Amino acid sequence: MSSLTTLQKLEILADAAKYDASCASSGTAKRNSLGGKGIGSTEGMGICHAYAPDGRCISLLKILLTNHCVFDCHYCVNRKSSNVRRARFTPQEVVDLTLSFYRRNYIEGLFLSSGIVKSSSHTMEQLVEVARILREEHDFRGYIHLKTIPEADPQLVHQAGLYADRVSINVELPTDAGLVRLAPDKSARQIEGAMGKLRSDIVEAKDARKRFRHAPRFAPAGQSTQMIVGADAATDADIVGKASRLYDNFRLRRVYYSAFSPIPDASAVLPLKRPPLIREHRLYQSDWLMRFYGYQPAEVMQATEADGMLPLDIDPKLAWALKFREAFPVDVNRAGREQLLRVPGLGVKAVQRILASRRHRTLRLDDVARLTQSIAKVRPFICTLDWRPVTLTDRADLRALLAPRQEQLELFAA
Repeated sequence: MSSLTTLQKLEILADAAKYDASCASSGTAKRNSLGGKGIGSTEGMGICHAYAPDGRCISLLKILLTNHCVFDCHYCVNRKSSNVRRARFTPQEVVDLTLSFYRRNYIEGLFLSSGIVKSSSHTMEQLVEVARILREEHDFRGYIHLKTIPEADPQLVHQAGLYADRVSINVELPTDAGLVRLAPDKSARQIEGAMGKLRSDIVEAKDARKRFRHAPRFAPAGQSTQMIVGADAATDADIVGKASRLYDNFRLRRVYYSAFSPIPDASAVLPLKRPPLIREHRLYQSDWLMRFYGYQPAEVMQATEADGMLPLDIDPKLAWALKFREAFPVDVNRAGREQLLRVPGLGVKAVQRILASRRHRTLRLDDVARLTQSIAKVRPFICTLDWRPVTLTDRADLRALLAPRQEQLELFAA
């Protein structure tokens, strides 16, 4: 390992980090380096990897500190028994890379995770040291996301929150049974205990900032987690329920879903095939329904099929509307925001536009068509001044009419 060059280490450890999905930066505090003070900023322009609070895409250097690991999680390419090339950065090497990439305008921040080497606390100490050097010795103002280790000393996890914008702990799998089977070195109770501690630290820090102007910030972009989909037998209803409990109990900013990806020399207990990527997409859509459209978790679960899985051919919102047709049609000139958000094809922005427009005039179908992307999807579920769907909402073949057309793309199309 000592003979590896920095470039070779970067090749190995950047590739190993690609399985980590939880790296969005929404919610971070703005920092700038105007006046020649400090280095780095979350307010510049960059390549898209994550999103800043104002919606801009910013780029992050996303690497592992090391892919050595003493754990043997079956689904992980870096597990102890895996036959992969290993490499390890020192904290100073990560700092040098981050600053070097920033000065070349390649990145605007750092996402750092790690395999567990020696012990959880030793690894956490190394991760914190990277952030400490960047913040204290180089006055780095860019974004930092640290993946924390639930088994580490809580004091070290707390220090991570003092330096990082966002911290995250992976729950790994949707069910405790799946975690016991596929990650025997990890404990669901320990993971959720660490999440609870982070939540209380975040709340205390916010409270202190209200009373004392110079109180230190603690993970201003909050905490997030990641869940692997398709590695065990958990259904989409199980996953939605788990995500809902995590949002409620720990006030997470995001739950990320990562479709299980077969790895080299995989364990025999893992499925041979990856789940369809569209399943991951449907779970993100269901997550969106709970966070922005006012759906309760139980309502999203009602959109699943008899086997507990979300349909793959239509989105969860349309699936729910087709199951509960008695809630439609919705009168766009009279309905409240909550009712309009239930209409398939109407997004948050379209609903805002409808609410603003109807203050000035009674809306017709053509007016709604100008405010939405696809009136065909919306039409069976709304009433306007000149339109009522009559029997369209009750048609037995409505799902077939509204499902996106599946077509084979031409291999050599121009």
